Amino acid sequence: MKNKKTLVLGATPKPDKYANIAINRLVEKGHSVIAIGQQQGEVAGVKIQTKQIPLTNIDTVTLYLNPKNQRDYYNYIIETKPKRVIFNPGTENPQFYQLLESNGIKVEVACTLVLLATNQY
Repeated sequence: MKNKKTLVLGATPKPDKYANIAINRLVEKGHSVIAIGQQQGEVAGVKIQTKQIPLTNIDTVTLYLNPKNQRDYYNYIIETKPKRVIFNPGTENPQFYQLLESNGIKVEVACTLVLLATNQY
């Protein structure tokens, strides 16, 4: 299995949140995870960063931010140059899809947990 370096945006230390569950599943499946969220903490050994840190070689950005909160990250995500951005349920944002696609970044409207569970990640 190929390790896909993944940035989880909207990470949280709260165990009942999907972003938290996604970090746990990504780590279980052997992917490198970088987590950025509002609250510091740690999930599955991954420290949650609260700032937009410079990143390289990101395969996937998986979003757990509503469209309004995504705006602060538009340039950051584009400058990070991931291969794809996954818009999880509730994060759908057609305006951002266009921006990403015009920068050569693949848009996937899907659920990270389902992709992992069905080995389509």
